[in-house]
Amino acid sequence: MGVNLSINPEEISIIIKDFIKTYIENSGCKSVVIGLSGGIDSAVTAVLCSQALDKKNVKCIFLPDETTPKLDYKHKDLIVNKFGLSCENKDISKIVLQISNDCIIKPNKYALANIKARSRMLLLFEYANMTESLVCGTNNKSEILVGYFTKYGDGGVDIMPLGDLYKTQVLQLAKYQKIPKEIITKPPTAGLWHDQCDEDELEISYEKLDKILFGLERKMNHKEIAKNADVKESDVTHFKGMRIRSQHKRRSALIPKIGLRTSGNDWRSPVQEG
Repeated sequence: MGVNLSINPEEISIIIKDFIKTYIENSGCKSVVIGLSGGIDSAVTAVLCSQALDKKNVKCIFLPDETTPKLDYKHKDLIVNKFGLSCENKDISKIVLQISNDCIIKPNKYALANIKARSRMLLLFEYANMTESLVCGTNNKSEILVGYFTKYGDGGVDIMPLGDLYKTQVLQLAKYQKIPKEIITKPPTAGLWHDQCDEDELEISYEKLDKILFGLERKMNHKEIAKNADVKESDVTHFKGMRIRSQHKRRSALIPKIGLRTSGNDWRSPVQEG
């Protein structure tokens, strides 16, 4: 079995926009709030939301801190101006510093990165509370499957429109949506510390990672996946392990089975219909 990660961007755009519109309507809300970062995922998400809803019902918030790359400021403005988006800026450096100083154990680089992501989550949800909006996440399938996100941080959202698209598929969608080339070609980074780069941290390109995850999704054998992705079989095993170890990030807290029907287990409630 070969690997084909090509999508029909027009069809996918329609599906996602219908999802956004239907979910927002059924929730009783009218608007969404998005953490705009200057990166490709948040850019595509914001544009799709602005197409699915009235632009007045899409609010972007840029939440930089002292490690946010200067290029992200420029690219945030580029997206906002090109697509006519509404965006507010709020530097979170003081918030992060205050939390860091008040921690019981002084945070290391990685714990501090999680504090930043969770600080953004708090501000986005506070804004959503005050405007009767939903928080729209920007994570893609590649990040979700290997746990490359902060639990209750950028993973703490109401909806994830790009959550079933691999990173390389988001790139295809970005080209269709006419996201500026400099944003599409920019090395992806969360900007949680200086000179952070997703692919350096993961130690693999998204192109190869997506082929591995695609193969695992289809239960292909490791040897075939490694051949298709041009990696070692040990790499396939490694990222399968990451997917398994990070599953706690993708579900609600586990509850022991006691009653007849248990929330999140066998008590299935149709939250949204349509």
